Amino acid sequence: MHSPVLVLKDSLKRESGTKVHHANIQASKAVADIIRTTLGPRSMLKMLLDASGGIVVTNDGNAILRELDVAHPAAKSMIELSRTQDEEVGDGTTSVIVLAGEMLHVAEEFIDKNYHPTVICRAYNKALEDAVAVLDKIAMPIDTNDRATMLGLVKSCIGTKFTSQFGDLIADLAIDATTTVGVDLGQGLREVDIKKYIKVEKVPGGQLEDSRVLKGVMFNKDVVAPGKMRRKIVNPRIILLDSPLEYKKGENQTNAELVKEEDWEVLLKMEEEYIENLCMQILKFKPDLVITEKGLSDLACHYLSKAGVSAIRRLRKTDNNRIAKACGAVIVNRPDELQESDVGTGAGLFEVKKIGDEFFAFIVDCKDPKACTVLLRGASKDLLNEVERNLQDAMSVARNIIKNPKLVPGGGATELTVSATLKQKSSSIEGIEKWPYEAAAIAFEAIPRTLAQNCGINVIRTMTALQGKHANGENAWIGIDGNTGAISDMKERKIWDAYNVKAQTFKTAIEAACMLLRIDDIVSGIKKKQAPGSGQTPSKPQIETEADADSEQILPD
Repeated sequence: MHSPVLVLKDSLKRESGTKVHHANIQASKAVADIIRTTLGPRSMLKMLLDASGGIVVTNDGNAILRELDVAHPAAKSMIELSRTQDEEVGDGTTSVIVLAGEMLHVAEEFIDKNYHPTVICRAYNKALEDAVAVLDKIAMPIDTNDRATMLGLVKSCIGTKFTSQFGDLIADLAIDATTTVGVDLGQGLREVDIKKYIKVEKVPGGQLEDSRVLKGVMFNKDVVAPGKMRRKIVNPRIILLDSPLEYKKGENQTNAELVKEEDWEVLLKMEEEYIENLCMQILKFKPDLVITEKGLSDLACHYLSKAGVSAIRRLRKTDNNRIAKACGAVIVNRPDELQESDVGTGAGLFEVKKIGDEFFAFIVDCKDPKACTVLLRGASKDLLNEVERNLQDAMSVARNIIKNPKLVPGGGATELTVSATLKQKSSSIEGIEKWPYEAAAIAFEAIPRTLAQNCGINVIRTMTALQGKHANGENAWIGIDGNTGAISDMKERKIWDAYNVKAQTFKTAIEAACMLLRIDDIVSGIKKKQAPGSGQTPSKPQIETEADADSEQILPD
């Protein structure tokens, strides 16, 4: 016969596994609940205090979670989800958290019934495969050269964001910017590098309507000698350097012994000749504008301004790369290696303008720029930051469509179609996995349900009506119009989502839910701090088991 203590220990062990699961699920749901209200066009904004004491006003899921400080490891891994989503496809950061939270929530009852997490995960992965298959079936191809369709699409994707109140403005900027920097790789592939070749310059002041995409680049610099050098040049010849135009100091401590007084002059003369030589090598190519990433000495400045050449120094490397892409120049490392083909002639105008109280250099009207700057104007810094976040999302959406031109319906219609299809399929699944599979199908309804909640309409009535419409599979495009809460056809309302945003959302959410479900214990790798002044050193590390922690509650008094 078992001793009573052993039996008790045994049941404690089993108990502790489910306890950890419950804790993980609670933590994940807490994260999901924080940003649930930011889904959809009628969503609420959140005001956050950031680390430096400033404020951030946003309804971008990723921006909110980035500022959160959470202790629970499961909550931390949920926050990573939105970051992954943001880096991969740039949109759907809120949806992915809401969906993952719901997947974990529906798994809770199976954990209580002592289902093994591996069974639940198997069912979830099957559901994921089938969901992606449904997406492929309802996706609709689109012509990326049709400006009106692209505009409608980007608008509907950022219609849930704060800037949607400014009409087409942000969508226009995003499409202009992404089509400018798109590069054809052949075989119908296009590469759009948003991070490298699109720079967003935020300049407070003016109106938001003054924002525009420049056919070229701008940067926060002035010419080296404002009085002597031209600040406006039409069709400039541009030379880009990343070497200094000043006398090189010795690599390490250099000693020169001078015997006669004249030697000092010879030394100075050598320095001057070295710089003059550098400048002459550059001036051979008759440039109008010389830009270097390094320093430019007074003497070099003198030679250049005498020849009527404008110069800009200490430019960021990233800006220099953009200028090279915009005007067709090649960045040269040593002036003596310059060739005619390195000179950029693609720009139509170089101009230095004063905006607010700072000077900005513009290299614009380029013939075929492969880099651009988006100039954002607006009333306040907080507003501009939010506009920039929305613009980044819009550009990501435009990039996704250029890369993979397929659409799926928005407004929760996709999720409802997936849900209805999975519910039908669940009846043909054999064995114990049937129930978690069906639960995953129900979890997909979290997205339309949250949209309905955020519109402030009767959620139960709306969800029932939607489920009825989707159950008989009459129209995959029926969803919720997030502005009015009306049930409508997403095709007519032009509410779309990009295919790979949706696919990525489903994959990330379900894979993360599976990962969290398979955790059966959280072990702290940190030593417990000793009470100050105790002065005792423990003889060996203490290992705490769940049984020690919970025994008080379970053992009878």
